[in-house]
Parts: sequence; structure tokens; C-alpha cells
Amino acid sequence: MNIILPANYTTEKKYPVLYYLHGILNNEDGLLEEGMGTIEIYNNLVNEGKAKEMIIVLPNTYAPADGVGVEPSFTQEHFDGYDNFINELINEIMPYIESNYSVATGRENTALAGFSMGGRNTLYIGFTHPELFGYLGAFSPAPGVIPAVDLLTGEHKGLMQPEDLKVNDKRYEPLVKMISVGTKDFVVSSNPHSYHEALKANGEEHIWFTIPGAMHDSDA
Repeated sequence: MNIILPANYTTEKKYPVLYYLHGILNNEDGLLEEGMGTIEIYNNLVNEGKAKEMIIVLPNTYAPADGVGVEPSFTQEHFDGYDNFINELINEIMPYIESNYSVATGRENTALAGFSMGGRNTLYIGFTHPELFGYLGAFSPAPGVIPAVDLLTGEHKGLMQPEDLKVNDKRYEPLVKMISVGTKDFVVSSNPHSYHEALKANGEEHIWFTIPGAMHDSDA
């Protein structure tokens, strides 16, 4: 797990936290690779006064329930290890961060975002536990939150039905919900748009953003 602290981190100040989730077949280092812009974009936004200083947590999101992984592949058996990350995040990672770092707690200070499989997990975890996260960013989210048939990964039964992709208790409505995708992304295909349409049908206000010319890559 990588933990990025603000440049002038001090225990005399409480910081909001962003949990930032990588894609499938990757790990906690993936979003820090050259070209991804995780550190550069954050630093630029802080320096321009467009973002708060925050702690960025990049965990390994492959977390099979029995602790034993399977051969990496585009199969449900492998996806199960990512689907179980919800338990590791809530029961282990978040308590660890809040116990060991100077964190501003509460959903209004907690964001969840991710790319590809990380975007899928952001939607799944964020709408399953809206009481914990005030900000959701699903970047080029992979299929599987709702039922889908995908050319690359096959049939997905869905972790929830389209009509369930919503917040039932409006006290916990996320302050910001965003889905984005590159216009030339053939990897996740139409799945991000399907999530967008489900949220729209459920009356969930959100940001839908497309990146012209971007594929399933760092440009997105």
C-alpha cells in the first residue's frame, strides 16, 4: 500500500483522504507510474488553490476472501478477489489510516476514486456504503457493477441491478459523483455509459465526462 502525504504534513492538522484504486492486473504502484499524473496533477491543483491538501492512499485492491489468489485472468473467479476488496477497505485499511495518520474523518472528508476495475469498485463500494464516502470518481469503469455482456470479459451477472445503483437514504447522498471515459476506449466499451444511464434513470445527479480521443490509458 502506498500512502502519499502532503508536502508539509504535520500532526497538528487534520487532512481529508482520497482512496485511489488501480485497475485489474495491476497493483498499488500502477497509478504512480510515469504518465498517470497522480502526483503531478494533485500538486498542481493544490498549488493553484483548486484542491485541498490531502492524504492519498493507493492500496492493492486484489483481496480474495480466503487470502489465496488465483491465476490472473478475465474470469469471474479472478474478479471475485476485487469484489471482496470492499471488506478489506472498510474493515482494515480505513481503520489503519485513521489510527496512524492525522485524518479528518467523516464522509465529507473522504473520497473514493479509481481507474478501470478501480472505477468499477468505486461505484460498487460507494453506492453500497454512501455513509462513508462523500466523493466518488469512476474513471473508465470496468463492467460488472450491473449486469452486462462484454466482448473482452464475457457475461457479468452484476453486483447489483441497475435500479439499485442509487442512494436510498438521501442523508448520505455523495456531494460529488463522476463517471468519465475516453471516446476511443474499446476496452470498457459502452459500460461507463451504461452506468451513466442507470444513474440518470435513478435520478442520481452526477457528472458525466468524456475525454476526446482518449483510449483506456493515461490520457483518460
